[in-house]
Amino acid sequence: QVQLVESGGGLVQAGDSLRLSCAASGRSLSTYAVGWFRQAPGKTREWVASIYNITGTTNYADSVKGRFTISRDGAKNMLYLQMNSLKPEDTAVYYCKILGTPHWGQGTQVTVSS
Repeated sequence: QVQLVESGGGLVQAGDSLRLSCAASGRSLSTYAVGWFRQAPGKTREWVASIYNITGTTNYADSVKGRFTISRDGAKNMLYLQMNSLKPEDTAVYYCKILGTPHWGQGTQVTVSS
């Protein structure tokens, strides 16, 4: 049974930082490409960032490039998203996902006030 549990969301002001965490069980994140997605109210879920299992290559959506950093800790089986210089448009529910599989976490709410 694969389980992904996100945490670290909250209410912050524009310009603040947050670090999201995703705890995985049932699968080793180090053997998969994994990513973060987000869904704002009334919008479709969108990809935010990915990290690939073999190369460790990271990719980011243009809207977060230079502000967000995706990383993982294989020993702890954790995925992280460091979010700096947050903007109101970053407000959304953030989800982690094992790419290429149907496994999603339950999401963590990030709200950025102006």
